Parts: sequence; structure tokens; C-alpha cells
Amino acid sequence: MARSRQLNERMREERKEQILSSALHLFATKGLFATKIKDIAKAVGMAQGLVYHYYESKDEIYVELIKNALEKLNTAVFSLRDMPQPPHEKIIMAIEQLFKTIESSHDFTQTCRLIAHATNSTAIPEDARKLIVEKRDIPYREIAKIMADGQKEGTIVEADPDELAVVFWTSINGLAIYKATRQDTTTVPDAGILARMFLKEGNHGTKSKTFPG
Repeated sequence: MARSRQLNERMREERKEQILSSALHLFATKGLFATKIKDIAKAVGMAQGLVYHYYESKDEIYVELIKNALEKLNTAVFSLRDMPQPPHEKIIMAIEQLFKTIESSHDFTQTCRLIAHATNSTAIPEDARKLIVEKRDIPYREIAKIMADGQKEGTIVEADPDELAVVFWTSINGLAIYKATRQDTTTVPDAGILARMFLKEGNHGTKSKTFPG
């Protein structure tokens, strides 16, 4: 019985992931208003009524996508913050892994596209709006702290750390949206281009580390 419950729960979670993944691409390309439950059901390959077995509405799906995306990014940034490496290496690690993720993960680039649209829209569920207001600036604050620590060590260029964080994340988000709105054959630029914007001469070496996600 316990094994059956575990199997059923795993199947349920797999179904929910399929719904979320299909909905993500529809919301990112068509928008919330133009996407219908029947569109999501068709993309998943299940009956429309079955979707309601997992989610009460498309708004609930939308809110969960926003919540999952923000929590995953913030968890990754907190993990980066707590690593023992010096600040400039953390910046290199983050840039390298984010560039790799942009190159390889269509879900990630579409998520960036979804968050950007949601942030600038008034026609989204209130719960989604609250999540964005509460959590969207956390990555900016944490990267700004790393930039400030690097300036104290003399490895990060002199500029307002908050402004450096804005340049960091808007560059990442812009590149992700650029990739999401073009053919899969589009390649991303060399990660070193962005790294050199933040690191003083002599600190541009790269490390094959993983930015946790």
C-alpha cells in the first residue's frame, strides 16, 4: 500500500510537471489572457477535464510557475552567496553557468521571458503580482553584496554595487529573452565579455564550477 501511494504521488507530480512545462511555453509566447485551459490540455496530451484534477484554473498554474521560478533563482543566489570562494570567482561561476543554462535550457529562457512579461503587466493574478514584488529584487541585492565584497578585495571594478547588479541581471535576462525569441540555432556570446565588465584586469580567469540551481 505504501509503495502504491508513493507510485501514485510520483505519477501525480510527473503529470503536474508536464502541465507546468507546457503551460510555461504557452504563457511565455501567447500570454496569460490568450492561453486557455484547452490549449494547455492539448499541449500536454490529456483531456481538458483531467487538467482540472491537478489545477483549479489557469491562474493557479500561472502563479505556481512564477513562484517556482523565483524560488529556484533565489535559492541558487543564496547558495552562491554562501560559497567559500572569493567574490570575483563567484561572479565568474555565476556568469559561466547562467550562460550555459541559457544556451541549453529552453525552459529557462522561456521562464525569463514569462517573468519579464509578468513584471510589466497589470493583468496577472494578484498572487503572482505579490510574489514578484516580494521576491524579484532578492537576486539583485545578493549580487550587489558580492560586487561590494569584491571591491573591498580589489577584484571588482569601481562603481556603485547596486548599479553593477542591475547591469549583471539585465544582461542575463536580456540574453535569455534574445535566445527565447529566436531559433534554437542562435548561439550566445562568449561569457567572458560580460565577466570583463565587472572584473579588474588580472581576474578574468574562468573556473569550471556550477552555479547551483
